[in-house]
Amino acid sequence: MDHTTKLQVIDGETLMDMELAAPKFCVQGLLLQGLCILGGAPKIGKSWLMLDLCVRIAKGEPMWEMETSKGTTLYLCLEDTYFRIQQRLNCITDEVSDHAFFANASFSLAEGLMSQIADFVREHPDTTLVVIDTFQMVRTNTDVSYGSDYEELAALKRLADELQICILLVHHLRKLNDRDPLNRLSGTTGIAGAVDAVFILTKDDRQMGRGKLTCTGRDVEDRELELWFNKESCTWELQSDSLESPEKLLPEEMQRFISFMAEVKNFSGSNTELAERFNAYAELTMTAKSLKQMMNRWRLQLREQGITFRNRRSNSQRLVEVFFSSAGDTSDASDA
Repeated sequence: MDHTTKLQVIDGETLMDMELAAPKFCVQGLLLQGLCILGGAPKIGKSWLMLDLCVRIAKGEPMWEMETSKGTTLYLCLEDTYFRIQQRLNCITDEVSDHAFFANASFSLAEGLMSQIADFVREHPDTTLVVIDTFQMVRTNTDVSYGSDYEELAALKRLADELQICILLVHHLRKLNDRDPLNRLSGTTGIAGAVDAVFILTKDDRQMGRGKLTCTGRDVEDRELELWFNKESCTWELQSDSLESPEKLLPEEMQRFISFMAEVKNFSGSNTELAERFNAYAELTMTAKSLKQMMNRWRLQLREQGITFRNRRSNSQRLVEVFFSSAGDTSDASDA
């Protein structure tokens, strides 16, 4: 068999020990790198939200008290005129960064939209977010089927991953009452299946200004944000978050493990020996397997606290080496 056709595989043991980069976020804990979609009814305020988001990311300002990854943004406002965008910008901000770009016309997917986006990112390598408002304006297939929906989105997903940016599509909802917001996205389930995260903006009463942003995705926690549309600033303001905190707290066992490593500094031995020493220190009864699983689960958070670890073999014995340095400084440790 030709080697170019062979599957590139990795065994589970190696995968568990690999140091892999965490997903990058445009808005910490909410909007991540990849392909995302925002669904909402017409005139509900989706474009106001997208405009505010692009302006904030371009300036590096927080969004609903969540940190943003400052960078160039491109807003394809394909249903608006520049005059309308100008008027809206004057409503939401006093100053717009020159890293926020706008276009009210583009090619469709079939005509070369992806090449246009790639060219823009090459000219602006710090690009973090591209908003396409709306997805329907750039679609090629008129056939409403799972295959056609998934095919178009899969191509955009590959582009977002290749360029290491977030592409956020704005889409409409179907006029039906369904308790599952994902089922209200216009089109087939192929749309939700192809993207990394889905956001659904709904209002119970258009006159009251109250809204709800339902969020779900592969690398984001399911959450609901209660919002209020401020008519004076023309922005969506956060009222409450279903998550008590946007950041996960380390479990008690890992907090004790940090204290343990701060005292011992370095460890080299078997997983069983590590568990025995840690249990004696923390007065716990963790098994070697459960400790290893928890360390792997919270690897990135431990690294932020100055703890790195790697596994190696010596004389057919599997060993673990754990290193401690001041929080965030892991230059002395190399991971396998």
